[in-house]
Amino acid sequence: MKYSLFIFLFVSIISMKPLKTQAQTQTQAKAKITHIAVYVKDIKSSTDFYVKVFGFPKLDEPFKDGLHDWLDIGNNLSMHIIQAPWEPVIINKHNHICFSVPDMDTFIQNLETLNIPYEDWPGNPYTITTRPDGIRQLYIRDPDGYWLEVNDEY
Repeated sequence: MKYSLFIFLFVSIISMKPLKTQAQTQTQAKAKITHIAVYVKDIKSSTDFYVKVFGFPKLDEPFKDGLHDWLDIGNNLSMHIIQAPWEPVIINKHNHICFSVPDMDTFIQNLETLNIPYEDWPGNPYTITTRPDGIRQLYIRDPDGYWLEVNDEY
């Protein structure tokens, strides 16, 4: 009888679903980023900029309306470039997207070849910042004036 009760309890316990902790439930419900949408005045100039400056490959564009381009920006993320009637936007440097590059020196050479100005955080032209952790960074603007940080933390 004791043996049967032990078997019954053992089977019952191992067949029970474990209770989820609040942390486990929150982890399962966590959202993740899939894409960044960038509103632009001219889709061709903006797409050309991101392809030439960063080397982002174009993805298949499902809408086929001429107003969207999708780019692969790495890490299973995409950038959706969306052309719409342009309304001026105020763009602050604090609001920026950051991309890391594998070789900052080669990236800077490409900027110079493309005649794209860059600056450090305070705004000193053609200057890069080296953070206390050794990461180098600079800032550029895309054709619509959006700020982009570029660093060599790859």
